[in-house]
Amino acid sequence: TMNEEQLLKRKIIDTANQAFNHNIYTYTNFLSINELSYVNKMSNELSFIPYDEWGGNPVCERKIIRFGSEELYGYDAGYPISTIRISPLSVKFAEQLNHRDYLGAIMNLGIERELVGDIIIKVPAYVYCLSHIADYICDNLDSIKHTHIRCTICTDEIEAIKPELEEIRIIAASKRIDAVVASLTRLSRSNSNELFTSKKIFLNGICTENKSQNLKK
Repeated sequence: TMNEEQLLKRKIIDTANQAFNHNIYTYTNFLSINELSYVNKMSNELSFIPYDEWGGNPVCERKIIRFGSEELYGYDAGYPISTIRISPLSVKFAEQLNHRDYLGAIMNLGIERELVGDIIIKVPAYVYCLSHIADYICDNLDSIKHTHIRCTICTDEIEAIKPELEEIRIIAASKRIDAVVASLTRLSRSNSNELFTSKKIFLNGICTENKSQNLKK
């Protein structure tokens, strides 16, 4: 809604001003793809301060924005993001857990969604979060559904969570975005249309519900 956008805009401008006025790096919480696309439209209003974004690995969807730069301040402060490894105590008795299970268990600890980034569902699973809540999660998260788990904060880069990308070729009925989505997802036109109404389709980082849009090259 418009109010949420205005609220986000105010938060972003405040965070940028803080960096500018105090000569310190400042950070947002994790932003969704939609929120990030909105911030990218604000580039004129934010031209007074350099900023970049990072989520923990190069293809994370949820990212935080950092205001300030090494050029400006003479040092690189990095990002306050920690990676938590979540392993089942017994792989043999572990349930098949999905994204909602992990996120639900973390939010049940009283943690806001915006403090948590992407969750990589593997065994073990990996969660990106803001560093100041990492210890709290590790100390308090001991089971997800009926599976007993152990949490540890990773100190090294994890090869396992680098995404495996695959290049695919598709044949679509037309240049219309709904035809391309239907081919990509191998769903019927009507089933793939539900992805538009439930705001799951992003074009260049911006959520789109316009099914009849023609895609450019």
